[in-house]
Amino acid sequence: MTEWQACSPARYHLGEGARWHEGRLVHVDLLRGDLHRSDPRSDRPPDHVLALGVPLGAVAPAAVPGVDWIVAAGDGIALVGAAGPRWLARPEYRTDRSMRMNDGVCDSAGRFWAGSMELRASDGAGSLYRVDPDGSVKRVLDGLTVPNGPAFGVDGTYMYLADSAHGTITRYAVDVVTGRLARADPFAELAAHEGRPDGMAVDDDGNLWVALWGGGRIRCYSPDGSVIRDVPVPTPQPSSVAFGDGLVIVTTARHRLSHPDGLAGAVLVAPTTVTAPPALAFGRIPRA
Repeated sequence: MTEWQACSPARYHLGEGARWHEGRLVHVDLLRGDLHRSDPRSDRPPDHVLALGVPLGAVAPAAVPGVDWIVAAGDGIALVGAAGPRWLARPEYRTDRSMRMNDGVCDSAGRFWAGSMELRASDGAGSLYRVDPDGSVKRVLDGLTVPNGPAFGVDGTYMYLADSAHGTITRYAVDVVTGRLARADPFAELAAHEGRPDGMAVDDDGNLWVALWGGGRIRCYSPDGSVIRDVPVPTPQPSSVAFGDGLVIVTTARHRLSHPDGLAGAVLVAPTTVTAPPALAFGRIPRA
């Protein structure tokens, strides 16, 4: 995994949320509110799929008639199809502070999980939300600062959640039937010089891959929390990691770099034998 190449000339301000879906890569340019889709092995430029006009933390495909995506965007969560966004809830609409949604992903039961944060990363201002297949939105954790992930184990019985501001990754037991979170176990704690845990993915062997923002690398943990591999990335701010079609794919960012290098903001790819499940879809819900 050292033969990194930019999969297109595009450089994103805050590339995030890499997901492999239907043989293509999807990812967001978070603060600009854009969703892009591309074939990393093709010379064709990325398709610009969505422009929401508000920060777009993450997307997941949706198995709902007339809906393409579920999105964590702006101050809430919406379903998006040809008619535009239909908001399920806007739980982070606040008058006392500026909030936005951040990273998110679906589990094997079709539930969508997404975190929120205060724009200046105020300590403890963020939350984690769960969207059930009936469209209901529930706050399941609070007191977070910069939640990233989550990432689910291959059998859906546990969830990893990073709090990037504190350099921690926690593993939660999950009731696969109800989605209820149970036991919370510390999984990893990173020193500042290692970078901050950002986007994550679980591979087919149950290992956790983590993009280390500011650390210029991605790291692989075994399920017992031991470090298996550290893979250098040729720009300091890798932000998410995904696998598909024999490639490892890493989004990166130019955000807050006073002198960005030539690969800052690129989507980087390298050949790998590691495999991982494609992005899971949000479950069916009744039509409005």
